[in-house]
Amino acid sequence: MEKGSHSSSTTLARTKSDQLVETLAAAFKSPRQSDQQTPPGTSESGGTLSRKSSKRVMMGASPRRSSGENNNTYIRKSRSAQMKLDLEELSSGAALSRASSASLGLSFSFTGFTVPPDEIADSKPFSDDDILEDVEARTCKMKFQTEPTLPIYLKFTDVTYKVIIKGMTSCEERDILNGITGAVNPGEVLALMGPSGSGKTTLLNLLGGRLIQSTVGGSITYNDQPYSKFLKSRIGFVTQDDVLFPHLTVKETLTYAARLRLPKVLTRQQKEKRAVDVIYELGLERCQDTMIGGSFVRGVSGGERKRVCIGNEIIINPSLLFLDEPTSGLDSTTALRTIQTLQDIAEVGKTVITTIHQPSSRLFHKFDKLILLGKGSLLYFGKASEAIVYFSSIGCSPQIAMNPAEFLLDLANGNLTDISVPSELEDKVQMENSETETGNGKPPPAVVHEYLVEAYESRVADTEKKKLMAPLPLDEELKSKVSSSKRQWGASWWQQYCILFCRGIKERKHDYFSWLRITQVLSTAIILGLLWWQSDSKTIRGRQDQAGLLFFIAVFWGFFPVFTAIFTFPQERAMLGKERAADMYRLSAYFLARTTSDLPLDLILPVLFLLVVYFMAGLRLSASHFFLSMLTVFLCIVAAQGLGLAIGATLMDLKRATTLASVTVMTFMLAGGYFVKKVPVFISWIRYMSFNYHTYKLLLKVQYQDIMPTVNGIKTDSGLKEVGALVAMIVGYRFLAYLSLRKMQLHCGA
Repeated sequence: MEKGSHSSSTTLARTKSDQLVETLAAAFKSPRQSDQQTPPGTSESGGTLSRKSSKRVMMGASPRRSSGENNNTYIRKSRSAQMKLDLEELSSGAALSRASSASLGLSFSFTGFTVPPDEIADSKPFSDDDILEDVEARTCKMKFQTEPTLPIYLKFTDVTYKVIIKGMTSCEERDILNGITGAVNPGEVLALMGPSGSGKTTLLNLLGGRLIQSTVGGSITYNDQPYSKFLKSRIGFVTQDDVLFPHLTVKETLTYAARLRLPKVLTRQQKEKRAVDVIYELGLERCQDTMIGGSFVRGVSGGERKRVCIGNEIIINPSLLFLDEPTSGLDSTTALRTIQTLQDIAEVGKTVITTIHQPSSRLFHKFDKLILLGKGSLLYFGKASEAIVYFSSIGCSPQIAMNPAEFLLDLANGNLTDISVPSELEDKVQMENSETETGNGKPPPAVVHEYLVEAYESRVADTEKKKLMAPLPLDEELKSKVSSSKRQWGASWWQQYCILFCRGIKERKHDYFSWLRITQVLSTAIILGLLWWQSDSKTIRGRQDQAGLLFFIAVFWGFFPVFTAIFTFPQERAMLGKERAADMYRLSAYFLARTTSDLPLDLILPVLFLLVVYFMAGLRLSASHFFLSMLTVFLCIVAAQGLGLAIGATLMDLKRATTLASVTVMTFMLAGGYFVKKVPVFISWIRYMSFNYHTYKLLLKVQYQDIMPTVNGIKTDSGLKEVGALVAMIVGYRFLAYLSLRKMQLHCGA
C-alpha cells in the first residue's frame, strides 16, 4: 500500500510538473514572439536596438502591454501566484528535487527536466521583484510605445545655416552653423550639447523641418529621403517654452490634442482613451483636473507642465521626437525622470533628439549619441560614452574628477581650467607672441576652439561621413512612404472647427466673465441710465439729448471690442505657430472657429448693458424697437471686432497695434456724424468707413422712424444701406485678417 501510494504521488507530481513546464514554455514563448514584433531599430551595426535589456524590451513589447488593458499588473501577479501554488504542490511529491528563486528569475530542477540558463534570464518579466515594482508604481511600462511606428533614420551632412542681419545701410551675413554632420537611428537618444549661442536650437529646428529657407545648406534626409509634408504627422516637437493654454486643465489639453492629431480611423472615444492613457503613463493623474496656469493663474508645477508638453507630442506615437532643453528649470530628480521617459520612448524603436544645456552626470549617461557644438562648429559626434576617451586622445583630459558634461562644456567654451593642455597646442602657443596667452598660462578660447575643430575634422570627420554612406536596412516601400507630399489630417474640416470652437470657449470664458469686465460694463450702464434718466423724446431738446446717448452707445460698443480683439492673434501667435507647424488643423478652420467662438461670449455683456440703459433712459418701450436696437449694437460689435482682428493680425505687435487702433477709432468717432455735421468733401469719405457713423444712423432710425422724417440732419428711412455697410465691414475686415495670418504662416514656413 505504501508503495502504491508513493507511486500515485509520484505520478501526480509528474502530471503537475508537466503542466508547469507547459505553462512556463508558453510564458517564455510570448515575450520572444513579441520581441520580433518590436519596431525595428539599430545599434551601431544597424541590426538591433541600441539598448536591449531583457526587462525593458520584453515588458515594453509584449502584446499584453500594447492591448491597452489596465489590468495587466494583476494578470502578471496572478500568474506568479499560480506558479507559486504549483511549486508548493510539487514540493510535496518525490519528483521535485530542488526549487530555488534566483536574483534574475526562477531556477528549477525537475526529474528529467532542467530549464536552460538563457530561459532563466528570460523569465525575469514574471519575477516577484517586477510585480512589486509595478504595484508600487501603479502602472506598467508605457503602452502607447509598443504600437507599430514607422522607423525613421535621420542623417545630416555638412549642414550650414546663415542669417542675414539688416542694418540701416547694409546687410550682413552671420554663420550660425558650419558643416554639422551626424546621424541617429531608431532606438537611440541623440543629445545636442554646447554653450549658449552655439547653435543647438537652430540645428534642432533644421532637423525637425521648422526652418526651411534659402540660407540652409547641406543635406538632411529621413530614410534617405528629403523632408516632406507627410513627416509633420510623424514628428513630435517639444519647444523650450511651454506653449499651453493657461485656463485649460491637463486632461482637456491632452484630450483636444488627441482629437485633433490622432488619425481619422479612431473614434472620439478611442482618442479620449489615448489621452487618459498618456496621463497615467506620464504620472499626471493627480493633476489631470488642474488648470495648466500661467503668469497670473496658479496651475501645475514646472515638471508637470513639461510632461504635459511631452504628452502633447508623444500622444500621436511619433517616429521622430525633438525636444528643446526639456530639463530647463527643473530640479535634478524631475529632470532625471524626464530623461528616463525619453529613454523609454526610444527603446521601442523611436528616434529621439534633444538639446541639453548642462546635465548632471546621471543624465549624461542616459544618452546614446552626442553632438558637441562650439560657436556653430562640430567638436564631437559619436557615442556619448566615448566622448571623454576621444578628447583624452587629443590631449584634453580632466585633471580632477568632474561631471563629464561640465568637462565638455568647458572645452566648447575654450576654457582649459583643470584640463590638460595638448602638447601641440602648447608648442603653438609658445611659438606665438606671449600676448596671446592669458594670465594663467592657458591658451585663449579662440585658439582652443580652432584646435578642437581641426582635430575633429582631421581625425574623425571622414570616418563618420563614410558611415553615413552605408545603405539603410529598409525596403523601398518604407523609403518612398516618407517622401509622400500628402498631408495627413487627424480630423475633417468640420471636426477641426467644432473642436477648436469648444476649446476657444472653454479657454476664454474665464476672461470674458471676470468680475472686472462685468463691473466695467454694468457700472457704465448705470451711470448712463442715471444721466439720461427717463429722457423725453417728444421735445427737440429731449431728442437731442437722446441722440447724444445713442451716439455714446455706438462709440462705446465700437471702442470696447476693437481693443479686445487686437490681442487675439498676437497673444496666440506662439500657439498658432506651434500647432500649425505640426499640422494639427487647417488655418481656415482655426480662423473661423477663433472668430465665431468669441461671438456668444461677446454678445452677453451688451445684452446686460442695454437692459439697464434702455429702460432707465426711457427709450421707446416696444419689443420691436428694443430688439432692433440690440441687433444694431451686435452688428457694430462684430464689425469693430473685425477691425481689431485685422490690425492685430497685420502688425502682430501689441504696441504698434494699439497705437494704430487708437488713431483709427478716434478718427472714426470724430467722423461719426455727431460732432461735425458738415464735413468737407475731400475728407467726407472717411465717415463711410466708420462703423460708428453707420451704427449711430441706425439707432436714430430705429427710435424715430415713425415719428420724424429727419433727426439732426439724418433721414429716418429703412436703413438698409447702413446694414449693408456694416455687413461689408464684418466680412472685409475679417478677410483682411485671414490674409495677414496666411502671409505670416507662409513666412514662418509652416
